[in-house]
Amino acid sequence: MTDGIRASQLFQGLPEHWSFRDVFSLEQPIHTWIPLIAEALRRFFAKCEPSQRIHSELPPHLSVTGNVYIGRNVSLPPFGTIEGPAYIDDECSLRPSVYVRGNVIVGRGCVLGNSCEFKNSLLLEHIQVPHFNYVGDSILGNGAHLGAGCILSNLRLDQQCVCMQTPTGEKIPTGLKKLGAILGDGAQAGCNSVLQPGSCLFPNAVVYPCESFKGTRLAKTAKEGLSRTDKNSLQ
Repeated sequence: MTDGIRASQLFQGLPEHWSFRDVFSLEQPIHTWIPLIAEALRRFFAKCEPSQRIHSELPPHLSVTGNVYIGRNVSLPPFGTIEGPAYIDDECSLRPSVYVRGNVIVGRGCVLGNSCEFKNSLLLEHIQVPHFNYVGDSILGNGAHLGAGCILSNLRLDQQCVCMQTPTGEKIPTGLKKLGAILGDGAQAGCNSVLQPGSCLFPNAVVYPCESFKGTRLAKTAKEGLSRTDKNSLQ
């Protein structure tokens, strides 16, 4: 049995300047990154003095609590909530009513949109999550994009542990009760789509608007990848 989809299959590389290269490896199965997010942030804040954590001006009505790092030239909204631990890299844009709910790492140049919620997730660089999205226990690769209203569901209705699947359909037990979606570099999910727990989009894969998707999608277009679904995911 395979140990899972490796991060190197989904991402071309990790940013050279990234503060978390000592925790995350491209040779690790990608689902093992999820429980490492909290540990990566713990290590970072153990070394980062409080006086070195905020590098952009905080609007007076933006709630920021706990251990939070905000990089340079970050556009912050007049209102919203950022709960630590959280790391937001340079040149990001956060929009009104954003909710960062702890254990979130956001790479350089990302958009965290209006009324979007993020929890226990890792975003690499130049990712667009612009309108009414939920991103929980998920990983988004460089240049990934979520259309308005796209939801990355992270908990099965029966509350059993989430399985992923390989491109050949083999199940991957993750041991995780909460696991959202994994999007490779350049992957996209259309407006009002739902990615079921444990879904994985390989680089440049597409989920159509209003589609409910479960499984692993390799193809550059959704039609080419429709056979890659796990029909027995609840068994």
